[in-house]
Amino acid sequence: MNGEKSEGQKGQMKLQIQLDEETAQGAYVNLALVNHTETEFVFDFIFVQPQQPRAKVRARIISSPKHTKRLLMALQDNIAKYESRFGEIDAAPPHPQGEIIQ
Repeated sequence: MNGEKSEGQKGQMKLQIQLDEETAQGAYVNLALVNHTETEFVFDFIFVQPQQPRAKVRARIISSPKHTKRLLMALQDNIAKYESRFGEIDAAPPHPQGEIIQ
């Protein structure tokens, strides 16, 4: 194929996603903080160690409202599939005991 798209492929593009080794390892987090403005959502993913007064932001993701809504729908769909397979998830308290200081 010399770069031409067939009738059924118009408007479609293959996306090649790259994943470096460090990112592929992932980062464990057990707390997420969400803030937003009119134009974006900011997600801070944090690891809190028990009995430690400090926590570290492992990742900050900034996203558009439309993409955030699509992410919410994908999470809801996957949680429903998970719970139908493994049982209901017992949601923990929304944040650790104590005050969060930024």
